[in-house]
Amino acid sequence: MDKDPYTRLAQRLDSLPNGFPATEDGSELRLLASLFTPEEAELAAQLRLRRETPEQIASRTSGDPALVGQMLKGMARRGLVEAGRVEDGLGYKLLPFVVGIYELQVGRLDANLARLFEDYYKQAFATVLGVAPPVHRVIPVGESVRIDLEIHPHESAAEIVSKAQAWGVLDCICRKQKALIGEACEHPIDVCMALSRQPGAFDRSSDVRAVTLEEALNTLQRAAKAGLVHSVSNNQRGTWYICNCCTCSCGVLRGITELGIADAVARSPFVNQVDETRCTGCQDCLDSCQFGALSVEVFAQVNSRRCVGCGVCVPACAEGALELVRRPAAEIPIVPETEMEWLRQRAAARGIDLDQVL
Repeated sequence: MDKDPYTRLAQRLDSLPNGFPATEDGSELRLLASLFTPEEAELAAQLRLRRETPEQIASRTSGDPALVGQMLKGMARRGLVEAGRVEDGLGYKLLPFVVGIYELQVGRLDANLARLFEDYYKQAFATVLGVAPPVHRVIPVGESVRIDLEIHPHESAAEIVSKAQAWGVLDCICRKQKALIGEACEHPIDVCMALSRQPGAFDRSSDVRAVTLEEALNTLQRAAKAGLVHSVSNNQRGTWYICNCCTCSCGVLRGITELGIADAVARSPFVNQVDETRCTGCQDCLDSCQFGALSVEVFAQVNSRRCVGCGVCVPACAEGALELVRRPAAEIPIVPETEMEWLRQRAAARGIDLDQVL
């Protein structure tokens, strides 16, 4: 018997480096069915990771170019595929489920989709997050790093923001999702950030509020003061978003605290260090660490294996006894230069042929 379109799409998504593993009870199929019509799922299951025009896609799939183009246009508007300029006009490509399709549903997320995602998350995300290189990497809160240390551009949230040409702020889909299933946390929602090299990229967006560079940098500071962890895609060039995350709600950081995957996120190249001449053993820093990396005996102690190098705890110390220092070279994860390099490394780790979907 032929597979139904949702099974075909699920398998296609799992053939991408990011992964979209199957579950025993078919949660992934119910999730896709809430987003795609059967006809859309059938078409999406035949897309590639490189943009193609509707005519090219129709030629490969024996479809009608006009109908294919109309369907793809509607799917792109709903964040189910990505549209962009190609040499022959407008092209479309397949998006991974995470990071990709799911995050683009922030404006359409409701209680039903939130519950469907949670069901899928609990069954399958340990597989997604347990593969190297991780999907996300941590970058530190700026003022937490010792001023005499060299910080590379891809290691600084402020530098990444400053290099963009357009900036946007949107609701965190993770905290919105948890709130919709009755598990809201107290962290602010409106602190996730979108970046673009194209000026005015978010001016007409219905989900992203366009902001200035100054407002974007202020959003970073607001997130840091709220105790949130900066994380971005795990590549050096081409960063297009900054998540400001918490272990209460973030799908990636929950991988560490809830699913028990120590390397669910790539640590920053920094680690916390205690100045015992300043530490009073007051324990004020303990609540600021979301990863259980701090303890206090006489003085504060740092578990370097648990520390992700986010620096959120540093401002919490009134005595100035905490600061981030660079890890030993052997402990610093190598960040893939580009997204394509990350895709190839991830595909190799999963034993899949990336060229089959490019």
